[in-house]
Amino acid sequence: MATIMPQGELLRRAVTWIDEQRELTGKPVGALIDAAAMQFNLSPKDATFLSGFFKEREEPRP
Repeated sequence: MATIMPQGELLRRAVTWIDEQRELTGKPVGALIDAAAMQFNLSPKDATFLSGFFKEREEPRP
């Protein structure tokens, strides 16, 4: 039986998982986002958000 999660909780878990996997495996963010989308059953909109979120974090601030 599936557990019902509050809206956004799966997205938060996906962000945490991607950060952990980047440190452990060194895989590219794009591949990890694809894997997280499958693992956490994210919508295409959520996957697009993750792409923008991690891209913004990697850009240097002036």
